[in-house]
Amino acid sequence: MTNDMDRTDTEMMETETATAMPQQDQGNSVVTAMRSKGGEEAVFQSLHRARELYISRLQENTGVDQLAALFAECAIAEAQPLNVEPASCNIGNSSTALDADGTSILAESGRTQIVLDAFSDGSSFICLQCGGLVSNHRKDEHYAYWCCNL
Repeated sequence: MTNDMDRTDTEMMETETATAMPQQDQGNSVVTAMRSKGGEEAVFQSLHRARELYISRLQENTGVDQLAALFAECAIAEAQPLNVEPASCNIGNSSTALDADGTSILAESGRTQIVLDAFSDGSSFICLQCGGLVSNHRKDEHYAYWCCNL
C-alpha cells in the first residue's frame, strides 16, 4: 500500500492533472448542485447576486480611479508655478514644458491622462520650480541640469 508521502512530485502532478475538471464543468456542477437543492429560483438568485457583486466592484474601482485622478489633478494644479514666465533656458522639445498660459504641451495635445497616471502611480513628480513632470529616477539630474527656475 503506497501513501501520498511516497509519491514523487511528478506522480502527484500527473494524478492531479488527470482528475482535475475543466473550469466550465466545475461551473456546470455548481449550477446542477444549486438546482437540485433549491430549484431554478436558487440558481437565478445566486447568479443575480453574483452579477450585482460584479457590477458593484466595477463601480468601486471606477470610483477609486476617478478619485485618484482628481487627487493627481489637484496636486498638479498646486505644483504649477503661479507666475509662469517664458523660461530663460532652452528646454528644447520637452513634452512637459509649460507655455505662457501655464498649460503643458501634454495637456494641449490631449494627453493630460499621461501626466495624471505618471504622477498618481508614484513613478514621477511635478517639479515645484518649473511645473515639469519628472521621473523620480531623474530627480537629481533634473535639478542639476534641466530645471530652469533654480
